[in-house]
Amino acid sequence: MLSTLARAATRRPLTVIGLWAAFLLLGFGLGTGVFADLSDDVPDVPGTESDMADDYLSGVDPTGESVTAVVAGEPVSDAALRAQVERTVAEVRKIAGVADVPDPYTTPGLTARDGLALVVPVTFEGGLSDEAEEEATDSAVETIKRIDAPDVHVSGGELLGRQLGERAQEDVKNAELISLPVVLALLLVVFGGLRAAALPLVIAVSGIAGAFLGLFAFSQVTDISVYAIQVTTMLGLGLAIDYALLMLVRFREERRHTESTEDLVEAVHRTVDAAGRTVLFSGLTVAVSLTGLLVFPSVFLRSMGLAVAAVVVVDMLAAVTLLPALLTKFGGRIRPSKARSQDEEGRVFARLARFAQRRRIAVLVTVVPALLLLALPVTGMRIAIGDARQLPSGTEARQLYDTVDAHFPKGTGVSPVIVVLKPGTDSATADRIRALVPNSESRELPGGNTVVGLQPPGSVDGKAATGLVERVRDVRGDEPVEVTGVAARLVDFRSMLADRAPWAALTVLAGIFVLLFAFTGSVLIPLRTIATTLLSLGAALGVVVWVFQDGHGAGLLGGEGLGALSLTAPPLIVSIAFGLAMDYELFILARMRESRQRTGDDHEAVVTGLRRSGRVVTCAALLLAVVFGAFMTGGFSPILQIGLGLTLAVLIDATVVRMLLVPATMALLGRRAWWAPGPLRRVHDRFGLREAAAAERSVTTKV
Repeated sequence: MLSTLARAATRRPLTVIGLWAAFLLLGFGLGTGVFADLSDDVPDVPGTESDMADDYLSGVDPTGESVTAVVAGEPVSDAALRAQVERTVAEVRKIAGVADVPDPYTTPGLTARDGLALVVPVTFEGGLSDEAEEEATDSAVETIKRIDAPDVHVSGGELLGRQLGERAQEDVKNAELISLPVVLALLLVVFGGLRAAALPLVIAVSGIAGAFLGLFAFSQVTDISVYAIQVTTMLGLGLAIDYALLMLVRFREERRHTESTEDLVEAVHRTVDAAGRTVLFSGLTVAVSLTGLLVFPSVFLRSMGLAVAAVVVVDMLAAVTLLPALLTKFGGRIRPSKARSQDEEGRVFARLARFAQRRRIAVLVTVVPALLLLALPVTGMRIAIGDARQLPSGTEARQLYDTVDAHFPKGTGVSPVIVVLKPGTDSATADRIRALVPNSESRELPGGNTVVGLQPPGSVDGKAATGLVERVRDVRGDEPVEVTGVAARLVDFRSMLADRAPWAALTVLAGIFVLLFAFTGSVLIPLRTIATTLLSLGAALGVVVWVFQDGHGAGLLGGEGLGALSLTAPPLIVSIAFGLAMDYELFILARMRESRQRTGDDHEAVVTGLRRSGRVVTCAALLLAVVFGAFMTGGFSPILQIGLGLTLAVLIDATVVRMLLVPATMALLGRRAWWAPGPLRRVHDRFGLREAAAAERSVTTKV
């Protein structure tokens, strides 16, 4: 298949380039439409009690979405300000689609005790079309914003999703403006020429277009989280650079043996036959790592898994079709790599490999406990939906939150636990539920339904709120009572993670094992790879917990300690980082296999593998870290957590694990590292996909 793709790309390079140009136009044209349809609602899990209760409530409750405005910065008792607010409330009530706007001066709890702020909630009618609701929201916001006060902020409901979508688009643009020049500068250092350095950026831009287009396609059938934009875009950018870097390094090696145009085309074919197979397996391992997200019924996790997998496929296809076409047209202007003797090439990495082989026990008893120590905070990890403190200070929702927090009692605005008492509920049970908290609020709905709002102390997803959900579910017994609300969604999301996580892990590990066996023909190398990767992954996640949950140094990254991680961060860090680690493992294993096939020397194959891939792996990890770091400048706490986790996982894996643990464990296993039982060996000999052996060269090369 790879040979077919390579030959098609080299026979008709302009056609391939033209098709990819059309794809880019489509991605940056149609694909960017996803920014207008993003959701901040992550924790919904179809089929759970909280989700079904919310759907039921939507069908019987005549009221719709709401937004909240806060006015602050001067005494609200000022006659001129009061006249403005009362006039604004009257005008908003007249807007088509608005159901209710309470007077903040006569409604208890809407005016701050310090007299310097007031809240104006606006509730819309239920059953509005999306267009009607958007028009009503925009009219209400425009009217409220005309109030002449130092601080006037409006957010919530569907408006919040739009505000976050606009901020996400701005953050992606800024991250690209930061990362692409830095990446280009680093590539210039690596390749020493502008033409070779520019090609990975062309592939990277293809990855970004693929991210936008993939997300837009999924947005037509499901909700797309605002956080998906940054995650998929930074991965599309980072992986494209990784794959292009690997292909170009190999092409520059092959380029040393070309003299004519025919030789150049053959060099492209050999590049795809060799490095292209590594790219193919790397892409497959990342995609397989993301299949774990498909095991979870969460719409958010599934859509993220599918979207990121789609981006990986786009990057992989660009590397094995677009890049060969570009090399056919412009590869003759790219300087070949410099020939260096074996003793000169990759000396640092060769020395590290030999050191780890000689001191394998010392390396293991030093590195493994160190990584386990870094992973220790994971044992106390907590996840939560979080509040507006996760958002950057410049977002409207965060400004509203900070203003309310500064002027109103703690807990003001915290979403209540919603209890739906369906017809037939025993009155004694209903009374016991109401008695769980003081001052519970009830309202009757058509059809004999009653909605009870239980206001928990503390945060919206704290222990008090989630504990209240569990107490209501204990008290109700067999009565037709359902619980929903933010806290209930979190309880159900945690339960879903606990139930499905073992199956997700089994799916991913089994898939990775099969792919690595197909690549190596060994059953021990996949087991060794999985074990060492879990170590680096645990260490990275432990640091994220220590920083963003416990608050150690979070301010240096533009965040703060929130007492828990965003519920989006751990599953995404684990699945994506696992796949990225496989990238570097395959880069190294490919070179090890080539050396072993040529020489039959297991010991020297490890040294040669690191000698010839160490610099590629290090450069790829550094470039990926630059990309992740650029996306962390946006300030969204979940993105900060994901970005830090992936950056640390990549750097730890590409340095400590691949440069020390890999040679140490391979030396410990010796020839047994490549062992497989007879039946499996025969299966691999017949069906296993393998890296094409490189032609024997008298001298080796440098990146």
